[in-house]
Amino acid sequence: MVLSNQQISNPQNEEFEELELQGIYGNYKITATDHLEVKRYRTSVLCCGLAFCIGIIHWLLIGPTWAWIWLLATAIALGLALKWIHIYLKPLHRTLQLLWGLGCIGIGILLIKLGSQNLLSTIASNQISILAIGPLFAAMTGLGFKEFFCFRRPEAIGITLLIPISLLGHLSGLINGTTAMVLLSLSAFLLFILGIRKFGMDPAADIGDKSVFTFLENQKLAKN
Repeated sequence: MVLSNQQISNPQNEEFEELELQGIYGNYKITATDHLEVKRYRTSVLCCGLAFCIGIIHWLLIGPTWAWIWLLATAIALGLALKWIHIYLKPLHRTLQLLWGLGCIGIGILLIKLGSQNLLSTIASNQISILAIGPLFAAMTGLGFKEFFCFRRPEAIGITLLIPISLLGHLSGLINGTTAMVLLSLSAFLLFILGIRKFGMDPAADIGDKSVFTFLENQKLAKN
């Protein structure tokens, strides 16, 4: 993600002033709307990590019966994060949103078929049911990869690797349920840490070089 040398002097300032920066393909402006979207994205990522962590803790300490509520909260927060995330390639952005949608549909089908109180226990005991919710966590993995690719966050590496290893490993039978739970717990913790650390970054970093968005959009229009 490319940014100009010009810096935002106080990213925590509520009285945001519109800035004009130099990008690869020309000047672009960071508006108050961009600033608000960044706040919403970061809050959504933090809430997603928090709900994920609470859900794991609930499952381990109380049991899986009502922990499904936190799965829904995680899915909602992830969906909002994918709404406000800034990704240059729209097809990639749409793919992550599609995976999220498929995962939510999968959760809905399992809730209807199994009942809410049996949802997570059945997923844990019947590995094939992971396929229903897998797209949701694939979207979460994509978010982690985006954060690693753009910012080289070490916690994002863990999210990108541990989530698919835990779910695919358990689905294939290569790792047992206990190991899968340990890996998911670690990935939930790393996502929460990522959400916290996002608030210490310059908002311009998450917005990125808007001239690239404009260039790609113009290229698309030219082809049409």
